[in-house]
Amino acid sequence: MGNGNSLPTKRKRDPKGTRERLIKAAIELFTTVGFHASTTPLIAERAGIAEGTIYRHFDSKEHLLNEIFRAAVRLLAAQIQEAGKLREFPDRLHAISATWVEIARANPPLIRLVFLTDLGGLLDSNSEAARESILNELEKLMVEGKAAGHVRAGSARIWADVWLRLVILVLERSASGDWPPDHPAPQQVLSSAWSAIASATR
Repeated sequence: MGNGNSLPTKRKRDPKGTRERLIKAAIELFTTVGFHASTTPLIAERAGIAEGTIYRHFDSKEHLLNEIFRAAVRLLAAQIQEAGKLREFPDRLHAISATWVEIARANPPLIRLVFLTDLGGLLDSNSEAARESILNELEKLMVEGKAAGHVRAGSARIWADVWLRLVILVLERSASGDWPPDHPAPQQVLSSAWSAIASATR
């Protein structure tokens, strides 16, 4: 037995690690069982934390969802901005899709949350604006592509939407594991996405 002078060891708090586990648990549940079925006790259990800990980091489950959503959109939008530094227009689109596919395979819930999960009525105005920013950034790229003669005549917004919808198909199948890295379908679809918007003179 001890001499009575020893004190119980306190467990070191790790707020950052706790927050990361909480976010990971929430995004997995939101994109599998759905937002409404993802109760705070269920999220806490998945994250290995007490339910009350959630409210140390987020005001509500809705706040948690919107913070996660905006962070995911920022990550994806950053890839568009980074690709904009490339000189050749087709290389920009290739870089965006290639990076997004890597994210889909490494972090399927993130892709599902932004592109594949019905969040109707759950997103606040800031999150809605964030979601719109992806299409806005792609539209800017298409405007530049049209000016350089790479993108066909017509609405840059429409071509951004056409390209994005085909890319989302690749992201969906990649996130689900249906199209692994060695599968030929992703490249076929991405080639079709480019053909759908490319100027006939290119």
